[in-house]
Amino acid sequence: QVQLVESGGGLVQAGGSLRLSCAASGGTFSCYNMGWFRQAPGKEREFVGWITLSGGSTYYAGTVKGRFTISRDNAKNTMYLQMNTLKPEDTAVYYCAARKSDYGISDSGDDYAYWGQGTQVTVSS
Repeated sequence: QVQLVESGGGLVQAGGSLRLSCAASGGTFSCYNMGWFRQAPGKEREFVGWITLSGGSTYYAGTVKGRFTISRDNAKNTMYLQMNTLKPEDTAVYYCAARKSDYGISDSGDDYAYWGQGTQVTVSS
């Protein structure tokens, strides 16, 4: 069992940047593949990207590729989402999620067992 807490959300103008953090506790962080997801009001949860156990591989949704960067610091039990060139369409609640390495990597939220509470990102035009 691992607990996840997101932070770093807020209000930013279009073209600006934010860095989100996901702090993990209660488990061995390096044993989890990690993902970022987001959900806008009235819409379904959307995949953002994932990162493997030691950060060796990352993968991004086409809507954010080239603008967002996922990283992790296993010594600090923390995953990050650096968001640059933000657009109003990026407005959503952002969630981090964890998946045991035994089950591989995935871009489907249904495959992640552990979730944070979310942090709101609002991008104004």
